[in-house]
Amino acid sequence: MDITNIIDKLNPAQREAVTAPPTSMLILAGAGSGKTRVLVHRIAWLMKVEQVSPNSILAVTFTNKAAREMRGRIETLLSFPAGGMWMGTFHGLTHRLLRRHAIEAGLPETFQIMDSDDQLRLVKRICKDLNLDDKKWPPRQIQWWINGQKDEGHRARHMLEASDPYERQMLRVYKIYEQQCDKSGLVDFAELLLRAYEFLRDNPEQLAHYQRRFRHVMVDEFQDTNSIQYAWLKLLTHDRDNLFVVGDDDQSIYGWRGAKIENLFKFQQDNPNHQIVRLEQNYRSTGHILNAANALIAKNEGRLGKNLWTEDGAGDAIAVYSAFNEQDEAYFVVDRIRQWSQEGNKRAESAILYRSNAQSRQFEEKLIAMGIPYRVYGGLRFFERQEIKDALAYLRLLSNRSDDASFERVINTPTRGIGAKSLDAIRELALAEDCSLWVAAEALSRGNVFTARAKGLLAAFLNLIDSLSAQVKDKLLHEQVKIVVEKSGLIEFYKQEKGDKGEARVENLEELVTAAKQFEMEAPQQEEGENLSLLDFFLAHAALEAGEAQGDASEDCVQLMTLHSAKGLEFDLVFVVGLEEGLFPSLQSMEEAGRLEEERRLCYVGITRAKQKLYLTHAESRRIYGKESYPRASRFLREIPTEHIHEIRMRANVTRPVTAKERPVSYSLTSGTAGGFKLGQRVAHAKFGEGIILQAEGEGAQARVQVNFPEVGSKWLVLDVANLKAV
Repeated sequence: MDITNIIDKLNPAQREAVTAPPTSMLILAGAGSGKTRVLVHRIAWLMKVEQVSPNSILAVTFTNKAAREMRGRIETLLSFPAGGMWMGTFHGLTHRLLRRHAIEAGLPETFQIMDSDDQLRLVKRICKDLNLDDKKWPPRQIQWWINGQKDEGHRARHMLEASDPYERQMLRVYKIYEQQCDKSGLVDFAELLLRAYEFLRDNPEQLAHYQRRFRHVMVDEFQDTNSIQYAWLKLLTHDRDNLFVVGDDDQSIYGWRGAKIENLFKFQQDNPNHQIVRLEQNYRSTGHILNAANALIAKNEGRLGKNLWTEDGAGDAIAVYSAFNEQDEAYFVVDRIRQWSQEGNKRAESAILYRSNAQSRQFEEKLIAMGIPYRVYGGLRFFERQEIKDALAYLRLLSNRSDDASFERVINTPTRGIGAKSLDAIRELALAEDCSLWVAAEALSRGNVFTARAKGLLAAFLNLIDSLSAQVKDKLLHEQVKIVVEKSGLIEFYKQEKGDKGEARVENLEELVTAAKQFEMEAPQQEEGENLSLLDFFLAHAALEAGEAQGDASEDCVQLMTLHSAKGLEFDLVFVVGLEEGLFPSLQSMEEAGRLEEERRLCYVGITRAKQKLYLTHAESRRIYGKESYPRASRFLREIPTEHIHEIRMRANVTRPVTAKERPVSYSLTSGTAGGFKLGQRVAHAKFGEGIILQAEGEGAQARVQVNFPEVGSKWLVLDVANLKAV
């Protein structure tokens, strides 16, 4: 293949990054600057020009979807398969490593991965065994704390007893949690990273082997790495100048979940011979949008520095709308989307981005009222649905009887009469004898503690699992799944659930069989040492994939999501809503050092999602979390230069701060109320339907209001005649 096929469509900065001699490199890739293209072409360049074997490349992405897309693009570019290359997420790659060396890493060969929900269930059980008040000691908070310790590389057994009672109690739970996981052969997501790090650290021969093998280590979204991820990378690349990282300090928005923007600076200290290439040419957004984003992010200190630019035109100025309240804000946004789609644009190319999930309700209600289909991005995903997790728990229990989390999930699902008292007795015996719940249940089913009826019910459940295990033996994977979802009683159980919900659950269980069949056909070939049964391989796949699939994206519908969920996406039309002090930036960010800059980066991410048209909105008053407030417009609005702003001003009796000149602007005055109605209120009319009051004037019999109706537009109505009803 001609070398020019790899680099002929790259801009100068991209070409510099792709063709650089093998060494440690930091690619500062601005939003929309083609970082995926650089990674794909870099790997193709190494293989084709530098004659690097795919077996010597380790490429880390942050989603499985990104890994699949990158592999496909590499193979298309090279015109041959790139087998042997390790490409995937940190969790996927460390899982692969641990499967190859389970015994050496101190794990059973059949260890199972716990997802977040199963992990929380285990923490709750431990708290119950310790008689902890879940109001004083919320299990989710304990789960977060445990994961945070693992992300920092801290084992419970190595941590000193703290003088603080809170820390002592957390450590107590952490110790029991680790014991329970070890006993059950369970591994949570954070454990995958920590255990893989410890394995390499404590096995010099294996570390040397993988250092020799992976001569080229590449990492995407490097600004999102946490402490243990960076430590693992350092082990693999120690003193070898072979770490190629792509990141953007201006898009580091996950500090709240452990991401360390400091890793970008550590990389430079730990790799003194590194090169830096800045990707600043943007292929996504218009000039106004990019210049606004540049001006905003320039307010942050300690940046590595870059300035986005485009060869395309300036485009439309950014529209700023000041709403009366959250209802008016939602109506305005949805009405603009309606107009935009009527002009022939796809609804799927429009997005509403908000700081808090609680903000979505108003927009959902307005979209429903206007008959506009929408999708909440990041809603409940396939492998996270209740019925799917039930079926997977049965399969996990078949694979590993010591899986206590799965045992607890399915022992009474479907309902089989095994009550809370029986389950408590099983837990108590397991705790006393330091055994699994399965072993304890077997003992109680034969002993004299339970009544004859209770023993019979328990024995029936144990026999069901043993029977399913015998029935699936030597069967194909999809046949195993089909047997379990049918013979476990889950299909019949969910058929009894009334309405569409029950039908949907049954359809999802049937789809799980299809997913298993597809996995049989598409599962990547395991390397030597990865002797995993196809069932265990599928269960690991389900745990690792949970949280990525976004449901049916084929329908043309408006996209709703948090600003954090929007990272990596792009849309023709974008609304960033709720730009108010205390909401965005959040109240917490103004109270904690460093958080405000992360909030500004989050705003930068939101702005740079827009390709053609961007709206920024805020409300004069807002009811959220059950409280009404009258917030000041966000400082982020004032940090955008006025030349990039077009203000959409409504006539109202309000005063608000605008743009960069911190001075209030008063609007022309009309009456704020009339006939008991007020500006921004939603009302219903017998002929025109529901609408929002925009203006009001007059008193008594002459009082009238201007109402904006979705179907017929704005109407001035005399209150004595219109017979409006408050909604």
